[in-house]
Parts: sequence; C-alpha cells; structure tokens
Amino acid sequence: MITRKSYQLKAGSLANMKVVEALLPEPAKGEVSIAVEAIGLNFADIFAIWGLYGATPKDEFIPGLEYAGTIAKVGEGVTHLKEGDKIMGVTRFGAYTTHLNIDARYAIPLPEGWTYEEGASYLVQVLTAYYALTELAAIKEGQTVLIHSAAGGVGIWANRIAKKYNAYTIGSVGSDHKLEMLRKEGYDKGIVRSKSFAEDLKKALDGRDLEVIMECIGGKIFQQGYDILAPQGRVVLYGSARYGSVGNRPNYLKLLYYFFTRPKIDPQKMPEQNKSLMGFNLIWLYHRAELLHRLLDELKALDLGRPHVGHVYGFSDLKQAIMKFQSGQTIGKVVIKTK
Repeated sequence: MITRKSYQLKAGSLANMKVVEALLPEPAKGEVSIAVEAIGLNFADIFAIWGLYGATPKDEFIPGLEYAGTIAKVGEGVTHLKEGDKIMGVTRFGAYTTHLNIDARYAIPLPEGWTYEEGASYLVQVLTAYYALTELAAIKEGQTVLIHSAAGGVGIWANRIAKKYNAYTIGSVGSDHKLEMLRKEGYDKGIVRSKSFAEDLKKALDGRDLEVIMECIGGKIFQQGYDILAPQGRVVLYGSARYGSVGNRPNYLKLLYYFFTRPKIDPQKMPEQNKSLMGFNLIWLYHRAELLHRLLDELKALDLGRPHVGHVYGFSDLKQAIMKFQSGQTIGKVVIKTK
C-alpha cells in the first residue's frame, strides 16, 4: 500500500490543521489511486475548515475539492484509465493530500500540454461559471453580464464564457491593481467596489439593461446589483466573500453583524419586479457524473484557453497559501505543488 501525507483537522480553526501520515487502502472496484501533483484552493475550502460550510464533515477530515496528478493504481472494472495517465479531478473533500482514491468517473484526462498546476486550476471554477451562466442564468446572445470577483478563477472563466455569447461584460474587483487583469481578459468595463458602486455600475452600463449577475460578494453590493437588475434579469449566487477574513478562525462578531444586516429579498415582490435569484453549490453537480461529463464536453468545444495560475506554493506552505487566498489580494488560481 501507498503511504500518503494529508492535511487533516476537525473544522473550526485553520490552526487545528496538521499533516498526518497514513496508509492509503487499495482502490476499490471502480476506483483509481491518484498520486497528487497539484492542489487547487477554493473559497469552499476555507468555509469548510472554519466549519461554516453546511456540507463539512463533523469529524476530522481532509479538506480540498480539486487536484491534478497521475494514476498510481487502477481498481477492478476500470478500463478507460491506466497507470501513469495524467488526470485532473474533483472530490467531495480529501484533496489536501499526496495520494487519494477516487471514483474513476471523476478522474478527467489532463488536456495535452497542460501542466498539473493548470489542471488543478480548472474544474471547480470553470464548471461553476459555466453551469451558472448557461443552465441557471440561461445567458443569451448579446446580453449584459456583471461578474463579481472578476479577476478570480470563476470570474475569469465567466468572462471568457460570456464572451462566447458576445456579451457585454462588467467586472467588479476589490482593488485598483486588479483592473489591468480585467483589461487583459477582455472585459468591457472594470469597477472597483466602493461606496459609489451603484453609481459606478450605472455609468458602466451606459444605458444598457443589466440582465445577468454572477454574485459572490453579498451585503450592499448584492442589494445594489439586484436593485439595478432589469426585468427578467437573473442573479446567480454562488458564494459570499464578505464572510471571509484573514486568520485561523472566523471573525464571529463580524459574521453576526453581517448575518443580521444581510439583504432580504421579499419573494412576493419578485413576480412584480420580474427578477430571479438562484443559488448554486458545485457539490450538487459532483453527484451527477453524467451531467458533469456533458458539461465538460461542451466546455471543450468552446475552446476557452488555459487556466490562469496566479500563485504557486509548496505543500509545506499550504497554511500560508490559505492565508494569502483569504486576503482577497490574489489574481487567478492559488495552487499547491505536492513535490
């Protein structure tokens, strides 16, 4: 059996996370063993570590949703993969490790020429962006789309996807230094979120209807966007970054304040306003392997280019990488190399 190293903790504090060595069982029927080369960080990881994510295991667990590596062993009944194949994958927790076993349906061949870091930067964020825009927001040709956290992983993919529909894209970021990234990625307008966000958004729209919002901020920014949303417009809520902060534990006083002052949408008013609000969690998609593969085939046909890997850390520096990710100062994907 393979000896692996994994970061484990009981949810509550990043300070609880420690490296544990253990033997990896042989892959079961329909599974493969993966030698992990790179791990992708996602905001869901932080909320799981803090115990704020509803799907977080109650006992000690290995965080992480996304990785890339090579097939180390093949279980009974697996015929489409072999030892040595390069793959990328998603898992319902368990990716902060050097080795793991996974249902072979979730081991996706790494595109030709891609690095492991790029492979660990793709699936979670591109699937979130694609499913949100095409299945939930039902994006149409030439629509106007507001994308929050526009220089992050989901934001970059959302813009590339929206541009395939000739959308007019407006990106919001938390600081000025990220605006250059938006220009490089082809956004039509970039906005720094501030007290004047509503007015800045109206200026960026320049008379256009706002038809789709990719929402991950919450609070007043959410409310202002929703208020400006055109009739028949759709908001897809896939996160709430304002609940994040830098540190081992959440800032519970701030969380309580945000919770009690959160925007409240009256569902009885929504038919009058002709607006829609939808929530999406990628774990829902994880349990639908056939749909996941269909979406990946559609994404391949779109030819969206390679992921943007913004920051790379070593396995021993994983906690520092999480702290950097929490800061909101990252651009593109934050990746951990295991070797």
